[in-house]
This record gives sequence, structure tokens and C-alpha cells, in this order.
Amino acid sequence: MKITTVLQKNEIQELTQASNLRGFQAVVTTWAMIAGAFCMVAIYPSPFMVLGALVILGGRHLALAILMHDCAHYSLFRTRILNDILGRWVCAYPTWQDLKRYRVHHMDHHKHAGSGKDPDLSLIKSFPISKSSYVRKILRDLSGISGLKRIYGLVLMDLGLIKYTVAADVQRLDQKGRTVKQVFREAFGNLHGVVITNVILWGVLYSLGHPWLYLLWVVSYLTTFSVFVRIRSIAEHAYTLEGLDPLKNTRTTLANFLARITVAPHRVNYHLEHHLLMTVPYFNLPRLHSVLKERGALKGAFLSQGYLEVLQAAVINKSK
Repeated sequence: MKITTVLQKNEIQELTQASNLRGFQAVVTTWAMIAGAFCMVAIYPSPFMVLGALVILGGRHLALAILMHDCAHYSLFRTRILNDILGRWVCAYPTWQDLKRYRVHHMDHHKHAGSGKDPDLSLIKSFPISKSSYVRKILRDLSGISGLKRIYGLVLMDLGLIKYTVAADVQRLDQKGRTVKQVFREAFGNLHGVVITNVILWGVLYSLGHPWLYLLWVVSYLTTFSVFVRIRSIAEHAYTLEGLDPLKNTRTTLANFLARITVAPHRVNYHLEHHLLMTVPYFNLPRLHSVLKERGALKGAFLSQGYLEVLQAAVINKSK
């Protein structure tokens, strides 16, 4: 389906109008929640508070990644320079993301979603899976194993040893003719922002007398963030149909309050709408959903009432 068959040109222009105010609001509230998670553990240090902070921080790692995603589409702010600079330094680098390389990768995903050429296909091609397989995946996420594997892959990508991806595929790059100096130069170019922003975060916590709180940032990245990323990926494209039509290869999942602070920050749950019109800013996605639904454009599309419904369908009773 082409969006122009449902929406008028002026409607598209209105829906795709970004807002600096709403962009800054998204960034500030995300970092305010991060600060709040640190504060509640600093003030009331207890296992319960630590667990709550890990849930919030894991969701905020994902929230920053989603804001970077929006900057990749130039839809978080009105100008390219704000999307590029803030997208890198405030959204991407603190959670070990790379806006420039991600933008190239992600545009290929939009171009080829639902086909064998989709660079993110490895994230969802095995679904539905058995209950035991799903439990093993979640346990690897919660134990930090998945996170450590992700870090290992990021290091190899930042060194230029394997091709950049946010999926599970590994493609080794030819190292013929590369010198050690070239490897370290590329690593510096890819990692300097990650190091600088995380040193600043640690430095702020240190100046406040609680440097140990930085461990919560690291542990949440290794554990809860891994869980939330997996669930979000399943919901977006798993066990849909082949073909380039977003109505057939992409899913929208309605999100309650808990989902919005964990697996679906910044309206990322309206993923079908995003694929139909990818430059719509996050705050207009619910409106686009309503318009499409009112005009009957979502009949036969993949719509789920919640993430529990998605996960129940992702798990089948079979041995694997």
C-alpha cells in the first residue's frame, strides 16, 4: 500500500513536521528518568531499588537508541544539524550506538523489509520458536551473556574487523593491507564519542559522591536492555509475511504504561505506521494510526493489543 492513496499531500506534510520543542522534550525526559533512577538508589539503597533502577535504565538505554533512530530519519528535530549533533552526542554515544553507520544500515532495512535482503532479518527469522528456546534466550539476556556478546561484536565492528550491523549476522572484512595504525585510527574514530560521554556520565556521578552508581548503567546495558531490545524486535517484524508491503511485514503493538517505559519508548510500538511513512516524528505516530484506522487502511494488517499477546504468539509448543 502507498501512503499517498490514503493521505492527502497536505496531511502528509502536517504529519511529517518535526518539532524542536518536542524533540528536546523527549531527550530531557529520557535523561531525567536516568537521573531519577540513579537518585532513588543513592537515596534509598536497597535490592528493590536497584532492581527498579535496572528496569528503568534498561528502558532508557532503549529510549536513547530510539531517539538516535529518529535522528537517523531526521525526524526528531527540524534541522539536520540538530539531528546529527544531538543524535550522536546525547542519544547514540552514551549507549554505545553509532548514528552515522546506523543510518546507512537502517535505510537498507526500510528498503528491503519483508525480503531476504533485509539486513535485520536474522533478528526475527527463527520465530516462532519453542518455549524452552525462548526461555534460554531470555536467561542469556538477564545473565549478561547476550550483552557481553554484543560488546564483543561492537569492539570488532569498531576496529573494522567485521561489517557494522545491529543484527546477528557476522561478516568479516578483508584485512589485507591494513596496518595496526589504521586499525587504531578507525577504532578511535568509532569509539571516542562512546568513551567521552561515558566518562562524563561517570564524572558527574563521581562529583556527586556516588561513582559506584555508574555500575547500574553498565549492568542495565548488559541485562535489562538486552531483554527489552529482543522483545521490541520480535514485536516489530517476527512471524509476519514475506513481501515489501508494510501491511504484511510489519506489526503495530498497543503499549500500556509499563511497555512505554521498557520495550516501547517514544511511540516505537507504532512500527507499521513508521514503515508506511518513516519521517513522521514520534509524537504524531498515534495520530497517523488513528487516521489510517478510521479510513480502513489497516484492515488485514498485523495489529496486536499488547506485548504479552505478541510473545504468546512467538512461542509454540515444539522441541528445538
